[in-house]
Amino acid sequence: MRKNLLAICLVLGLRGVAHAQGSDVSLGLKAGASLTDLVGADATTYGKLFGFHGGLFANIGITNVVAFQPELLYSQKGTKQPRNSNNPMDYAIDRFHYLDVPLAFHVNANGLFFEAGPQVGILLAAKSKIGSTSSDVKYQYNDLDVGYLAGIGYQRKAGLGIGLRYNGGFTNVRKEIDLGPVVVQPRSRNEAFQLYLTYSLNGR
Repeated sequence: MRKNLLAICLVLGLRGVAHAQGSDVSLGLKAGASLTDLVGADATTYGKLFGFHGGLFANIGITNVVAFQPELLYSQKGTKQPRNSNNPMDYAIDRFHYLDVPLAFHVNANGLFFEAGPQVGILLAAKSKIGSTSSDVKYQYNDLDVGYLAGIGYQRKAGLGIGLRYNGGFTNVRKEIDLGPVVVQPRSRNEAFQLYLTYSLNGR
């Protein structure tokens, strides 16, 4: 399932490149910091966590104003989960590692862009850390994360750029919990604010 979905995303990206023959196409690198959390009805006690994201993108001009930008990113997400309400320094850090495939559509105005689109993430690893002790908790979380993105930035076909993006999740991150006669679905979704730099090359 995960491999099929990733293949579909990559095929869509390649089709975009094929249809962009004769249009402006550039490749690039991006990296930056993330401020992440879990949101939802069952995520009220969680706290924000800093992380990193980075990877590759292709910016494909469809018209003079609209561009399609598929990306392949490594993204750290997660949250701080308090363990003692009387001690704000007593918390567990739940860190998630994703391979994200954003499919962003840009509306450009002389380098300034607004973007929006869908995103699919594949969970690579999940760790819970309390003090100096870390444990593998990937089995508690869903392998697939489906969401959306929206953002703003400045990016040319060649050279440096900067952007600010919001990622929101449609799907719950935790798996269902079987309690015998009752199956409980924890309602918590990923969210991330991403501030990043880009470097575009091979523009034409």
